[in-house]
Amino acid sequence: MAGVENLGSAVLDASVAVKWVVDESHSEAAAALLERSLVWMAPRLMLIEAAAALRRKVAGHELGPVAATAALRSLADATREGTIQLADDEQLVTEALLLALDLGHKVPDCVYLALAEREGCGLATADRQLAMLARSRTIPVIGIGAAAKANT
Repeated sequence: MAGVENLGSAVLDASVAVKWVVDESHSEAAAALLERSLVWMAPRLMLIEAAAALRRKVAGHELGPVAATAALRSLADATREGTIQLADDEQLVTEALLLALDLGHKVPDCVYLALAEREGCGLATADRQLAMLARSRTIPVIGIGAAAKANT
């Protein structure tokens, strides 16, 4: 992936953020991203999407409520400590809507794309479809799992 190794910053998708705090498939690859000297950014939406993913894990008996709460707390702490810089979603939502209409895709995913485009940075995701959309817009992708192999 051209340009990925030279990134100074990247938008963090909830699919990767959850892998940082929960042991699941490709968590080691996601954790290795923390070793890179990148500025991590995310829309505020990322915390809500991470909470929703953790709730699904509790409902599916993959994770207990206490572990899910601790995992979300770790992500919230990372934002307070500056490991992840949160962007104001209200400044992204109009562009996200335009992207969603243009791409025929979900608005929440397009919030991540809008942030990456606005900041001129990459996108870290484990979502194959989101990775393909990002690449179609020439956003450098740091893909985890199936997203690493996704082509446009």
